[in-house]
Amino acid sequence: MYKPDKIWDRFAKRYAKSPVSNEVAYQKKLEITRTYFTPESEVLELGCGTGTTAVSHAPFVKHILAIDVSSKMLEFAENKAKAADITNVTFACANIEDIFDSEASYDVIMCHSILHLLEDKEAVIAKVYELLKPGGVFVSSTVCVGSNNPFLRALLTVGCRIGLLPLVRLFSVEDLAKSITDAGFSIDSQWLPEKSDAVFIVAVK
Repeated sequence: MYKPDKIWDRFAKRYAKSPVSNEVAYQKKLEITRTYFTPESEVLELGCGTGTTAVSHAPFVKHILAIDVSSKMLEFAENKAKAADITNVTFACANIEDIFDSEASYDVIMCHSILHLLEDKEAVIAKVYELLKPGGVFVSSTVCVGSNNPFLRALLTVGCRIGLLPLVRLFSVEDLAKSITDAGFSIDSQWLPEKSDAVFIVAVK
């Protein structure tokens, strides 16, 4: 049975030690995102991993709720926040679906390196739309490698079934953009860094 919490717990230590693959692109994504923040922004991050992005953004907003399915990832996140003396980030161990009944409204919702790991990205994007305030912003960075590689698809399917790899969905940049606009969003910015498969999209409700 596929258990994402167990898989990501197993990867947590290695993930925490891994450097950002493209530091220049990452810093640019942070800068673009911050143009949508205000000091009063309430932010939700889905799939926060070891907390690097949440901790980086914390000084620019009022509060960030950062959730992840892996308790081991969150241990690293909590340590990062403590080391940086960050007190306005709340880390919570939860599935994305656990926030679906939330009545809170957010100014910004971030999904970095997570949409391609979901069983149903359309359902999650639709819920993100509901959780945002009018004019709220959805920020995502998503690996898009298309769906025309049968060998890769088979490898990922088998790896997921036997519990060695996380679930990975294959789709194109165009497919992702359509999912976002079909949910009601207007895409404000779209950028695919050079030599990268991760498209960065900012969309507005």
